[in-house]
Amino acid sequence: MVRRAMPIGVASLVVSFVIGFLFGGWPVGVSAALGALAVVGNFVANGLALDWASDRSLSLYQVVGLGGYIVRLSVIVGLLFGLSTLPWFSALAFGLAVLPTAIVVLGYEASLWRKGVGQQLIIPAQVPGGNKENASR
Repeated sequence: MVRRAMPIGVASLVVSFVIGFLFGGWPVGVSAALGALAVVGNFVANGLALDWASDRSLSLYQVVGLGGYIVRLSVIVGLLFGLSTLPWFSALAFGLAVLPTAIVVLGYEASLWRKGVGQQLIIPAQVPGGNKENASR
């Protein structure tokens, strides 16, 4: 899923930079591109974290899926406040790039879900007091 999203992620970075650059020069363009990068980076981190958790347990998968959302959202807000200390950074451009990029990423995830990509997920069996190797016996 992450590999399939990379062309969309790169396109959103380029579009965000170009629109920001046209409206306010390179500082606004870079700020907008950083906003898009934050969303795409969070999508990639989510995919990799869920992949890692799916090999461990169903409970960990749920924790990563639900708790990871809060962590990733906090990272975007933290980036916004951290980058706001830079004199050239435009918080408005960052925010205006985050929103449409998030909508594009969510639309992409929804289209994958509609095509049945999530149906291929296999969670390892949970055996009380055992491990995955004992589950197959």
